[in-house]
Formats: sequence, structure tokens, C-alpha cells
Amino acid sequence: MNPDDAVRNSKYSDPGCAYCPPTVRACRHGEDQEYGPGFCPSKVNPEGMKTARLIYEDPFYLRVAQESARVESEGYCKWTRVEEICQFAKKMEFSKIGIATCISFVDYANILSQILESHGFEVASAACKHNSIPKEEVGLRDDEKIRPGGHEPMCNPISQAQLLNDAGCQFNVVLGLCIGHDSMFFKHSKGLATTLIAKDRVLAHNPIGALTLADTYYSHIWGPDRPQKPAKLPKQRRKT
Repeated sequence: MNPDDAVRNSKYSDPGCAYCPPTVRACRHGEDQEYGPGFCPSKVNPEGMKTARLIYEDPFYLRVAQESARVESEGYCKWTRVEEICQFAKKMEFSKIGIATCISFVDYANILSQILESHGFEVASAACKHNSIPKEEVGLRDDEKIRPGGHEPMCNPISQAQLLNDAGCQFNVVLGLCIGHDSMFFKHSKGLATTLIAKDRVLAHNPIGALTLADTYYSHIWGPDRPQKPAKLPKQRRKT
């Protein structure tokens, strides 16, 4: 579905922000009630929005909202994501940070751990392959492994989360966990969690590249129902 078709589709029953044209995006200007398309959240689920907004009345989530907005403002186009992590943790007065890392990113985890410690944080870290549980124990056949014929341990994100929970980590940073493994980690982490590195082995861990080049070098990512109109990235238009 292209943006113009989506705007005209009055039967759209779920939020469809992805199809909002760059000339609309009314929520940026506080005009979503007046000018939001038919699939705008303000049109399809206003009650859900009200329910979600009540959660910000909780003192903890209110503070998270405040401090993350302050980090966004103070570091806008100035701070790297590593710096943003440090500043957010300081503003939240966290003292202990966890690192959930892919085994292939342990060297990066080492650097990050030292950086965090240099800012006064305690750090705990857990790599995905710890406990070395064979993949066969979760039902994989030998031919389903990356390297058949030998010991290949499963990734263990639930245990990573448990280790960092038990260590008292208030804020966890994910480095390169695989798709699905990261989902399980987020599900079981008691502390707030954020991603520093999103794994993409093909694109040097820059997954947005597949979207940027979706109509050229990576056009093979499309499924059989690819729309006829190319999904070009529009230029953003700012309202004066």
C-alpha cells in the first residue's frame, strides 16, 4: 500500500503511522486530531492512547520520560549513543549497568565496560553462549547448526537476563544479540534495557542500509506482494 492509498482507506482499523505522508505527520505540530489520516492512532484507538498516557503518572516512568527527553535535547546531534547511555544513566542515578553481549562482541563489551566504569558505574556482563548448552537440548538437529558435526552451544538470553537481574543491574545494554534472542532478553530483563548494537552480519551491523537501498542493491528483500510504486525515502518537509 502506498501512502496516498492508505490516506484514502477509511477501513484501516489499526494504527498505520508508517504510511503517513511527509506532508502530513500532524502529530509533530499537535494537529493529529484535526489533520491526522484515517489510520492515525488518534482516530483508530484514542482510548488506548489515553490508557497508555496514564502510565506516565507512575513516578518512575515519568522520570524516565523526562530524563530521556533531556538527553535527547542536550545531546542532539552532539553525543554518540555511548555518550547518551552514560548521560541517561547518570540522570536516572543508576549505579549498576549490565551488558548483554553476543559472544562475537565481547571485545566491544570490554571497551564499553571500561568506559562505563570510567564514569563511575559498576558493570556486570554476560555473553550469550555462557553455560554452553548444546543446541540439541532445545530440539535442533545437527544439520540445523551453523557448523554441523561438533559442539555448538545455544544462545542463552533468558539466562543472560537472569544473571544481570541477580546482579542488581538497573539498566542493561544489548550488544549484538540475534533476532529473537534479543526479544527474549528484553522480555525477561527486570531493569530498563536499550540496544547499542543491532546485529546485521551482512551490512556491518548497520541494518538501516537494507531500507535505504531497498529499491536498488537490496531489492531482493521484497516479498511476492511488492507494491508497484517504489518505496523511495521522501524528503522531510518542515512546517514553517
